[in-house]
Amino acid sequence: MKLAAAPSFALAVSLLLPSFASHAQDKTANEQGTFVLHKFARAIGKETYILANEKGQLTLHSDFKFNDRGTDVPLKTIYTAADTLHPLSLKTEGHSSRQSPMNDAFSVDEKHQRVALVRDGKATDYPATADTFLVDGYSPVAMQQMLMRFWIARGKPAQIAAPPEASIHIAPGNDLTISTNGGPVTLHSYVINGLVWGAETVWLDDDQKLAAVVTTDSEFDHFEAVREGYEASLAQFIQQAADNDLAALAQLTATAKHSIGKRLAITNVTLIDGTGAAARPVAAVYVEDGRITSIMASGSRPKASDKQDVIDGTGKYLIPGLWDMHAHYEQVEWGPIYLAAGVTTVRDCGNEFDFITTVRDAVQSGRGIGPRLLIAGIVDGTGPITLGAVTADTPEQAREVVRRYKNAGAVQIKIYSSMKPELVPVIADEAHKLGLTVTGHVPEGMTTAQAVAAGYDSVNHIHYVARDLLHMERDKPVPPIDFSTPDAQQQLALFKAHRTVFDDTTVLFQTLTRPAATPLETLEPGITHVAPSLAAALNATGAPPAKAPEFAQRYAAFLATLRELHKQGLTIVAGTDQDVPGYSLHRELEIYVQAGFTPMEALQAATSVPARVLKLDKELGTLEVGKRADMLLLDGDPLADIRNTRRIAKTISGGTVYDPAPLWQSVGFKP
Repeated sequence: MKLAAAPSFALAVSLLLPSFASHAQDKTANEQGTFVLHKFARAIGKETYILANEKGQLTLHSDFKFNDRGTDVPLKTIYTAADTLHPLSLKTEGHSSRQSPMNDAFSVDEKHQRVALVRDGKATDYPATADTFLVDGYSPVAMQQMLMRFWIARGKPAQIAAPPEASIHIAPGNDLTISTNGGPVTLHSYVINGLVWGAETVWLDDDQKLAAVVTTDSEFDHFEAVREGYEASLAQFIQQAADNDLAALAQLTATAKHSIGKRLAITNVTLIDGTGAAARPVAAVYVEDGRITSIMASGSRPKASDKQDVIDGTGKYLIPGLWDMHAHYEQVEWGPIYLAAGVTTVRDCGNEFDFITTVRDAVQSGRGIGPRLLIAGIVDGTGPITLGAVTADTPEQAREVVRRYKNAGAVQIKIYSSMKPELVPVIADEAHKLGLTVTGHVPEGMTTAQAVAAGYDSVNHIHYVARDLLHMERDKPVPPIDFSTPDAQQQLALFKAHRTVFDDTTVLFQTLTRPAATPLETLEPGITHVAPSLAAALNATGAPPAKAPEFAQRYAAFLATLRELHKQGLTIVAGTDQDVPGYSLHRELEIYVQAGFTPMEALQAATSVPARVLKLDKELGTLEVGKRADMLLLDGDPLADIRNTRRIAKTISGGTVYDPAPLWQSVGFKP
């Protein structure tokens, strides 16, 4: 297709891409480079690439490989183009994450009018224009470099199409000056939307070479790639990416936030205050400067004020804002999602230090949008399945990590799976001295009971508890469900004595253990509202046919364990991990009712109980005079049907009122 009003390739490249132009015109010149690949800021592999002129075409060869918690993730890519502006083909072979095969072949016809894609043996044809490029998600990094060069050479169009369904939008961010061995270098940042779910940031140098990219991988975990020589600036890249993304998101969510004065009244509403008291109609709940100042009984006459914003709650129910006690706030897009879903407080259960502290501080200062963010700082030990950059292998290192998180404002320490068992009591002792509590996975080589005896205050995930109470073994049949054995009774008594808290994340296991042939929407209808790229990955989960019976038995054991913990009076708090964003907390509460909780008990597991566990119950968790105004206005009674927690009319966070629909829309979800 003729490029109307487009400059010639030679002129465009000579003006915009001086370094690249020399490669394109010199048939003997090669461009090559290496990126260090990171997950949660931990170096886990490399990508090397060569860009050359082969047989009159630009040809890119990329070899991308990392090891994520013991699993190799290799990806080989070949890309060809007539020149910077005219892609011809893209072929990928391998994986983009541990569970994400990536074997695609794209080709563009001679007139640049159609793109053919062969995926899983199936060929599909898509229309193409001058603004169509070939790129297949976040990896390999060298293809993001080619994307940026294409966009600049095209004159920075508002949108780039990337079949099968990506619509890519690129906007400039702020420059960043970093220090290298050769002195200071100024890099130019760009925010990309549409390549993956959510925003990512890339940096280019003056020669249009990609210096770094901060994004998420196919498992929606933090992923960074940094060109060799720039690794020392990783923290700066992560911090600026968070700032860029928050600024972009603030514009998208502006219509969701109501501009209100200092005073707010919710009138004629049925109040469920979260204390366990029965629902009661009230004349009005008054809020001033973000706190509840008065609750007037039914029959009273609401106080009128010209300086007061009023929400009519007739026919509606007011409950405390919800808590997600096992969040991984890995993208700024989670902020509006949580608020849209009625979540006003989250405990982030392990994240990148520089990212999560930047986001927390931005939200607290009003520069970002999202729920109250409480940090459980993650620490792991060095081993084949290590996760993240924060590790400790000696008592001195363990104590130093705890002190670092305390100084950063964390409320807990989260221990991960590779921690040496002998360091668990060291971490717990230091944390407790500093007023922090300890949560986490059960490390390899320990049982749940041993972790609790060593100092754990709470335990993540129901499968550890079920494994040890029922003596379940990996790849072996699930034993009979019996909690009356002496060993199980001894463990339960230990949990009671230590007042152990469990954030079970049962909803995550329901998603992962369902038969793959069972549509996720039969369990979680919210999946039909999720952004398409995210929904595709979530729908791809589940047990393969051969494993479906075993997975069903395991989930039955997990659900029975949850029921037993509740029956024993142990403390359970609602959390989701990384399941269907926003919606899964509601599904978790529905599972609680299935497991024998009353609707009030399920509701309290996501309101008053988490506030008490984290010692914030004087400020949060219930709707009482003097407390923070974190509230949800519902269109249905959650005590009559717990599913009514999904029917959110308004989210009120610290007295600020939000409409859910524009929040959902800001991140590509359907309201």
